[in-house]
Amino acid sequence: MSLIPVSAVSDRLPTFPWDKLEPYKKTAAAHPDGIVDLSVGTPVDPVPELIQKALVAAADSPGYPTVWGTPELRDAITGWAGRRLGARGVTHRHVLPVVGSKELVAWLPTQLGLGPGDKVAYPRLAYPTYEVGARLARADHLVYTVTSGADAPGPTDLDPTNLKLLWLNSPSNPTGRVLGKEELTRIVAWAREHGVLVFSDECYLELGWEADPVSVLHPDVNGGSYDGIVAVHSLSKRSNLAGYRAAFLVGDPAVLGPLLQIRKHGGMMTSAPTQAAVVAALGDDTHVREQRERYAARRAVLREALLNHGFRIEHSEASLYLWATRGESCWDTVAHLADRGILVAPGDFYGTAGATFVRVALTATDERVAAAAARLGDGSR
Repeated sequence: MSLIPVSAVSDRLPTFPWDKLEPYKKTAAAHPDGIVDLSVGTPVDPVPELIQKALVAAADSPGYPTVWGTPELRDAITGWAGRRLGARGVTHRHVLPVVGSKELVAWLPTQLGLGPGDKVAYPRLAYPTYEVGARLARADHLVYTVTSGADAPGPTDLDPTNLKLLWLNSPSNPTGRVLGKEELTRIVAWAREHGVLVFSDECYLELGWEADPVSVLHPDVNGGSYDGIVAVHSLSKRSNLAGYRAAFLVGDPAVLGPLLQIRKHGGMMTSAPTQAAVVAALGDDTHVREQRERYAARRAVLREALLNHGFRIEHSEASLYLWATRGESCWDTVAHLADRGILVAPGDFYGTAGATFVRVALTATDERVAAAAARLGDGSR
């Protein structure tokens, strides 16, 4: 019997970037007051009590859940999309729960049936899993730049030939950049003109600071039609549910219907207790506001400390990160901060355009954020 070697798959993937941070993590951990880990955007605050209660109440769930979710879950998603995103006419056919947004990003090109010769495009500075998804499907991957202004009809640097999937990410991970209504409208029109499917990763949409992020589901962007567009949303950051693996899609039924069938065959179902927790989370805006206030306070402390330490911050008008630079190699900056017990993510994890930047996460406790600020303010640069 002939086996496919594991290397045949792993060779298609880039080196897992976070392994390169391990030496710097050890350096930071050696600080007398301990490490301040601002490298990964994982929530540290408690899951809101009403969500925990909903999870516990649904704990006696011995049967299999459905991939499409309960009617209550679909009602919660459609209601939230209308209330929060301004989406109109969203029905159950327009929604699909998924097992966390990273799973979706990684396997979407494969589930769409893309392969050699097809192209997947994503922003020049981007979450690495967009590339991974293309590689898993053996599709080509391209990066693009969005240029503001009426003279730029769509994503620049991008040939639409064989382009099947265009990823948007606003607010951006890592830069925190927000695409405005005009930019989104222009991109959606360009994609429709060329028959390109748009998936818009909007997982940080409820975390706007100096901008008000807009969804591609808004009628001012899509003209009242969901043809060729799907938005990706997650409860990991807005509700501290990273450990629950809870996310969902909203958009074109002609895309989501076949995806639902494929995911049924693959058994890609969100657990029944998690579905109940999501219903509770999407029905309550108070905990989202309270969590925003926590992040806003931490952002203010870190931003001021970084600026006073000689950093320049670009974009960062939304999301859970500050995109910061000292005008040097990102790895020199990582080392500089690690010596002070602070761990951050090097910008080149997100593309070569980030080679002089670091991504600083807001996801640390108030005490650890205060410790980072104190270390940055010790007078040494």
